[in-house]
Amino acid sequence: MTRGTGQHRDLLAEGGAAVSAKRPSPGPITILPESNAMFSDAVEAGGGRLVPLSSETRGIVWIANHSPEVLLNALEKFPEIQWVQLPWAGVDKFSGVLSRFADEEWPLWTSAKGAYSEPVAEQALALSLALLRQFPQRALSTSWATEQTGTSLYGKRVVIVGAGGIAIEIMRLMAAFDAHVTIVRRSPGELAGADLTVTTERLHDVLPDADVVILAAASTTGTAKLIGTAEFALMKKEAVLVNIARGALIDTDALVAALRDGEIAGAGLDVTDPEPLPDDNELWNEPACIITSHSADTPPMTQPLLANRIRVNVAAFLGDGRFVGTVDPEAGY
Repeated sequence: MTRGTGQHRDLLAEGGAAVSAKRPSPGPITILPESNAMFSDAVEAGGGRLVPLSSETRGIVWIANHSPEVLLNALEKFPEIQWVQLPWAGVDKFSGVLSRFADEEWPLWTSAKGAYSEPVAEQALALSLALLRQFPQRALSTSWATEQTGTSLYGKRVVIVGAGGIAIEIMRLMAAFDAHVTIVRRSPGELAGADLTVTTERLHDVLPDADVVILAAASTTGTAKLIGTAEFALMKKEAVLVNIARGALIDTDALVAALRDGEIAGAGLDVTDPEPLPDDNELWNEPACIITSHSADTPPMTQPLLANRIRVNVAAFLGDGRFVGTVDPEAGY
């Protein structure tokens, strides 16, 4: 996919993919829960044939981030289905469906993992800059400030929790600021481009030196409330926290307390727990907190990227098996 004017790229799809160990039987494809012209065109561009849901269906392109029970019913009613494409990088809303089929041979699951890396990383950078420059406090001001405050991102120590496509794109953007980047990942192994790579067990070792902590990991049972009271106590008072992954990675009550008590300098949240965040939640009244209401990847940004991912995976389904963004149902990502 080449970049057009104002168009993000699906970097994972551009990089290619290995042939899947599982090769589903190709066949007609159904888009659910409703039709969409852009995604229908994408299926056809990949060589697919669209049909209404029936025993003829072999692949499902699911384009809504809701109603997992409807998807489950379709899969149970038509066990002939061998491939399902999900619409977002995070598949936690479909965890129940995934776990139901974790021990089954089919379907093969793919997601938009990596497709939205560019727009989401852009949001992470924007929130990081805004917090360091104290934009939340500036936006609330009603008179001219008598003191110049705020710091630069240049040369800062940035800890990114996660090692997927979003983390890689954040690293690329941070390179322009000569930032020192530490990646915290679940599995051992260096991540190219990082100054330091550690496993999650060493999160507490790297938090005390961090100026910016960015959460870009999947939401699983292992990452629930990954950042809480103990982690905020380890962070510098000048440090800021950015979450563009899933709200469940942060203990919300602990975050409220950390902001209130000045344990950290600020938080930028595109996602929250719960979500939507209730109007009476204390975070709305925290002057050092920015909440952007899950807008890092808006439909005008994501729809062309999802369409491209659908096209690529339809071609894989019907041909060489080089699926992009495969999901492990047991692991949940």
